[in-house]
Amino acid sequence: MSVSMPMPDMGLIVVGAGGRMGRTLVKAIAQTPGVRLAGAVEQAGSLIGADSGELAGLGTNGVRLAADPKPFLRDADAIVDFTIPAATLAFAELAAEAGMVHVIGTTGLSAADEKLLEVAAERAVVVKSGNMSVGVNLVAALVKRVARTLDESFDIEIVEMHHNKKVDAPSGTALLLGRAAAAGRGIDLDQRAVRARDGHTGARRAGDIGFAALRGGSVVGEHSVIFAGPAERIELVHRAEDRMLFARGALHAALWARGKPPGLYAMADVLGLADI
Repeated sequence: MSVSMPMPDMGLIVVGAGGRMGRTLVKAIAQTPGVRLAGAVEQAGSLIGADSGELAGLGTNGVRLAADPKPFLRDADAIVDFTIPAATLAFAELAAEAGMVHVIGTTGLSAADEKLLEVAAERAVVVKSGNMSVGVNLVAALVKRVARTLDESFDIEIVEMHHNKKVDAPSGTALLLGRAAAAGRGIDLDQRAVRARDGHTGARRAGDIGFAALRGGSVVGEHSVIFAGPAERIELVHRAEDRMLFARGALHAALWARGKPPGLYAMADVLGLADI
């Protein structure tokens, strides 16, 4: 009788491990069965050589921050990446060369960046999302369904608020929700998005999807999708209170991606929401 052996823990390299999200990921890995920290990468600077466990508030774990990710590759199965677009493109090429899983939570990617990630996904398993939260992706599925059900007499507005250190707007999550609304309506978001209003703008054009971005304080992330119709308004809201929910979603995505064929996947694929 053959006995199936359990799979070894999945080795994850956290890039940007010295930042707020990177430290949260290191902590989440320590708390999650089935994964282990195989490497911690940070840009050259004062944190190089620091113990990633100590930075994450866990105590010493022996995995020190390094500027070069290549020494970690032999012992790793995936790269988990919440950094900046330029760094993400470099890590995408690295993951493609090694045939690894690449989980991407980076926001602010341009259309050209997205095309380069599609090329990398021909050789690697890439899971990319503007938000790794299970709750946000469930809201996105609802947004798509509501937008499909309601006609253009219901205007769609997306309002988001984040902490005062966030550098891109609209947020990746707002764009994720906007794409869901556009898909529900069967329209091209790039052609129908209104990202700023100032001065004498004229009346709102039916069928557009509006965005408003607020920045202040230490807000982790708040998003509202408003369907404003004649004499009634429907609002779908998500409020993030802790970065740990993004980290847990990313680890869930990494475990799901293990053994999948190369390709570009989204959290909707991970959660089985792609066909909703």
